[in-house]
Amino acid sequence: MTKLYIGNLPYTTTEDDLKALFAAYGNILSATLITDRDSGRSKGFGFIELEDDAKAAEAVTALDKSAMGDRTIFVSVARPREERPQGGGFGGGNRGGGFGGGRDSRGGRDSRGGRGGSGGGWDRS
Repeated sequence: MTKLYIGNLPYTTTEDDLKALFAAYGNILSATLITDRDSGRSKGFGFIELEDDAKAAEAVTALDKSAMGDRTIFVSVARPREERPQGGGFGGGNRGGGFGGGRDSRGGRDSRGGRGGSGGGWDRS
């Protein structure tokens, strides 16, 4: 079994279009078109899994840099998915201090000995 990456697809491409394109290269185990999770719109790439490794290699040779609609598609063996950190995507994690930069939410000293202020600010309690 070989998983192939197909890039630069027309945004109107469907999973059935991918299956039709690769049908001549053996049994298709899966076809996945990647879409934006918010809008549902295609991101212009997808994956196809072919049962026969030799046929998958033929598909790469035949279809890489071929035309699909008005675009030149790219076909290659898919790389393993990279592990990405879980979380909200705003990076950094907890660096301490929050908005106060060394102050707790009441304006006093925090556990790191930062200078206190005169109160005010946000009361997050």
